[in-house]
Amino acid sequence: MSKVYLVRHGQTAWNVGEIFRGRADIPLDDTGKQEVHLAGEALKDETLHAIYSSPLSRSMETAENIAKFHNIPVTPLDAIIDISYGEWEGCENQEVKENYPELHDLWHQEPHKIKFPGGESLDEVRSRSMTALEQLLAKHQNENFVLVAHRVPNKVICCAVLGLDNSHFWRIQQDTASTNLFVYRDGQWIISFLNDTSYLKSLGKKPLADF
Repeated sequence: MSKVYLVRHGQTAWNVGEIFRGRADIPLDDTGKQEVHLAGEALKDETLHAIYSSPLSRSMETAENIAKFHNIPVTPLDAIIDISYGEWEGCENQEVKENYPELHDLWHQEPHKIKFPGGESLDEVRSRSMTALEQLLAKHQNENFVLVAHRVPNKVICCAVLGLDNSHFWRIQQDTASTNLFVYRDGQWIISFLNDTSYLKSLGKKPLADF
């Protein structure tokens, strides 16, 4: 049996501003730094054998706040980097809505059908993320490990583990600094919990939009 903890990075200014991040290396803001410390504390009593992170700094700092309680290194993993939004990257949501109205509507209505201009599709993100996860399961048999990534990779991984296709993307919530726990036993996934943010209540922050 292996436990996989899937964590989303903490808050950035671009989350608050509803700006498409993708591969842009946007750092955690002050609230995000508080969030990831609490996320790390929430896992401090768990037995962890490895921690992997998207190489972007917002994820790496989140992972390091988990690792500091376990004295194990963080291993960058390119396969779980954020989706490439292509031409949308660095644009505010409202700007995209005005400049790409039909594509913006498609993104919210049938997300599995979109390939971002100059960027990726959900299928491409799912393929690279799940291939990496399968390789890690083979490497860490009967061990527990953490993946720290982003909204899009996390959502498509959750869909895959739940046996859902990517059309269900918007039915999966992934708040900043949230944690999911999946158990892999006898070749099957068991879902322990999704989008846990209970450890962030002390911050008293209002929830962000799904961005």
